Amino acid sequence: MPQKLLVYFLTLLTLTFGFAPSATALLRQHQESPGVMRYHSQASIKDETGHAWQIILYKVKNPGASSDINLRLVGFPSIVKFEHPQPLEVMTAHGLLLTAPDVYASGSPAPNVGEYKFTAILNQLPTTKSLKLNLPLSGSDTQIKIPTNIITEWQMLVTEFD
Repeated sequence: MPQKLLVYFLTLLTLTFGFAPSATALLRQHQESPGVMRYHSQASIKDETGHAWQIILYKVKNPGASSDINLRLVGFPSIVKFEHPQPLEVMTAHGLLLTAPDVYASGSPAPNVGEYKFTAILNQLPTTKSLKLNLPLSGSDTQIKIPTNIITEWQMLVTEFD
């Protein structure tokens, strides 16, 4: 009996940690104010230099207002600084280059925060391939690879919370 338990435990560990994706996201919802709901997907991903980024795709549903979808990128303070107003470049695996306009054209809440209107390009993203974000940062060219599981979750954010 103890051998069966050990085999079960090792199998569970392998399935849990051995095949985990490099980045995971989670759909969340919360009420911002009466009648106003916010839905978002949040993930932590490392760029090619090893710096961690918070990647947040969100939309706010407010009766009578448009439901734009924005992508917020947050890097480590004092390490990265976004150039505003510069668009975010999104490169698909098929070589399609898309751009998302800068929300913080007149100023961001902090130098390490960028936010981009993603509504127009979200439906153009493939769901079966990863994509790369070319970040408009001061003094460096930085890319973040977004895995397919997160892109799939982004598509779910659009369809499930419409």
